[in-house]
Amino acid sequence: MSASTVKVDKKGAIALITFNRPEVFNTLSLELAMDLLAAALTCARDPSTRAVVITGAGQHYCFGGDLKAMASKGNAAGPYLREAVTYMNAAISQFVRMDAPVIAAVNGTAAGAGVGFALMADLIVAAESAKFNLAYTGVGLTPDAGTTFLLPRTIGAKRAMEMLLLNPSLTADKALEWGLVNRVVPDQNLLSEAMKLAEQLASGPLRSFGKSKRLVAQALGLFESQLVVEGETIATQVGTAEAQEGITAFLAKRRPTFPS
Repeated sequence: MSASTVKVDKKGAIALITFNRPEVFNTLSLELAMDLLAAALTCARDPSTRAVVITGAGQHYCFGGDLKAMASKGNAAGPYLREAVTYMNAAISQFVRMDAPVIAAVNGTAAGAGVGFALMADLIVAAESAKFNLAYTGVGLTPDAGTTFLLPRTIGAKRAMEMLLLNPSLTADKALEWGLVNRVVPDQNLLSEAMKLAEQLASGPLRSFGKSKRLVAQALGLFESQLVVEGETIATQVGTAEAQEGITAFLAKRRPTFPS
């Protein structure tokens, strides 16, 4: 399978999924969300797929939502986002619950939804130059892609709030220290190391892995319900004066002046 915004390359028992909008840092568009769901379903339905690796084309993993696309929708930005997150959330649920272990190979920056696209994976391998930044509140938006559910459970509530409210850019080493990623490798070795890990998992007990994943998902609670709440919240927030100022300022490369 190959799509314009998401590529799926089968390498033996491993499916390599690549976000493929490098010209805009693999930002999330409606098309990418739809293609990501198609990719997730392809992997979930293929019994020969025993491990999945997700990475980004070009220099970065995923910069999060496409703010330029949102701004271009004007008053229709809310419905546009609502549709995009519906596809995105369905894709995330597929990756979380499929039998095949999922590895995120994070190159460059993972921001906004890009952090969620890393957290949804079972294991995260980060390049030494990788950075993680939520960035939502910096442009007057609210989190999505499962970040409000998965991040506190991964690094703890206080560190999650620090990332949500202060928008620090975590280096790969700091992400490893905080428990956000499993391992950090040299940039040039990122994909080879992720594929090596995938090969190790692909030779393991697929059904056992899948049942273990679903037990963990069940123990975490109502993940899908939180995805729905996140999606509705950001779709509502994008039409506010705060978000309009934040997005406009970001695109104009100036500091936002949020209304009081």
